[in-house]
Amino acid sequence: MTTDSWGFETLQIHAGAAPDIATRARVTPIYQSASFTYEDADQAAASFLLEDLDSFAYSRISNPTTAAAERRLAALEGGRAAVATASGQAATTVALLNLLRAGGHIVASDQIYGGTTNLLLQRFPELGIEVSLVTDINDPDAWRREIRPNTRAFFAESIGNPTGAVLDIPAIAEVAHRDAGVPLIIDNTLATPFLLRPLDHGADIVVHSTTKYLAGHGTSIGGVVVDGGRFDYGAEPHKWPGLHHADVGHGDRSYWERFGADGLAYALRLRTTLVRDYGPAPSPFNSFLLLQGLETLSLRVRQHVSNAETVVAFLARHSLVERVHYPTAPASPWHEVARRLLPRGAGGVVSFDLRGGRETARAFVESLELFSHLANIGDVRSLVIHPASTVNSGLTDEQLHRAGIGPGLLRLSIGTESPEDLVRDLERGFAAADGVTARAAPVAAAAAP
Repeated sequence: MTTDSWGFETLQIHAGAAPDIATRARVTPIYQSASFTYEDADQAAASFLLEDLDSFAYSRISNPTTAAAERRLAALEGGRAAVATASGQAATTVALLNLLRAGGHIVASDQIYGGTTNLLLQRFPELGIEVSLVTDINDPDAWRREIRPNTRAFFAESIGNPTGAVLDIPAIAEVAHRDAGVPLIIDNTLATPFLLRPLDHGADIVVHSTTKYLAGHGTSIGGVVVDGGRFDYGAEPHKWPGLHHADVGHGDRSYWERFGADGLAYALRLRTTLVRDYGPAPSPFNSFLLLQGLETLSLRVRQHVSNAETVVAFLARHSLVERVHYPTAPASPWHEVARRLLPRGAGGVVSFDLRGGRETARAFVESLELFSHLANIGDVRSLVIHPASTVNSGLTDEQLHRAGIGPGLLRLSIGTESPEDLVRDLERGFAAADGVTARAAPVAAAAAP
């Protein structure tokens, strides 16, 4: 079936899948098999030489259930190819390591998930890879100043976690391409391809934690790397030795020589070296759950956005809220770029600064009943967490300040429940926070000189 003229809602249900040939099952089956038989010795050899790209050999490299999810995600993002991984963290790691080696350098936004910051600032330096963080993420000159001769990638989130910073993708992609000669990698987890397709705006590679909105139900860990297939790695071959040298066991020609013209060199190298050798492959069952989630992605995201906007309006009026972080809020510094890039809305993550700091935030979180207190986002259930003491606790006070994460900042992942129920639960939290503030006021007054 051709997918060129299909709308998003059709793609999320049908792209990449067809009735099972053997059984005629309409839903993609779970191919829970570690390995697959070869037709003969020639076909076995061809699979290792990358001459047969359609057959399956071993589920650490590819699997029929996972392949259906990969094809669907590539279609939804408008990419050339996709490679699934065991987690979003694995997707970011292999997406970058496919371009970098010891002595390389990354320029990255500092408005990113705490786990990614740990990866960039703690793990990558152990491998000899340097990282520079940009605070003023939509200032092209700020990115330009960090470029070095050994820079090999730009990295950012389309919507930053947890403060909702929206990257001006076209502007930063231009700096990456024209000034640095490197690809721009975008983590599109918070936006999803329903709200934003970074490849359409100049990005080269997209990563997701499929654990979040794409799967949507908090049931399965996963990640994906989607390659646009358009970046010219042949323009400066010395920058990308992995793509321009033959890989042991895969023949005597390089990935770029064999697959560059088809836009598959980056994705095939990622699959057949990084995922093959480091081993972060998803389970077929998790890929099945991902396929189920994708079928309702647009429906869920619409409700996430609608509920989030209701919550933002409620928070903006509350006396205990110092500031609301949501891209489309009129007071947001990201309002203008969000208006351009996110016409369907800014997703379901809302953060806000609560007056009174950490103790008040603790009382707020612990009094909620409908919001689950846990470290995840993108679930149909509403979730809450205090980033400074949990997912961003590995950052120094200076790094937290630069990322806009204060002691009273709370991150909400707004689910698909009735919005009136969410507001009532938040009112319960504010009542508890108000009690802490009231008890603290006499103490502060007594301590004053």
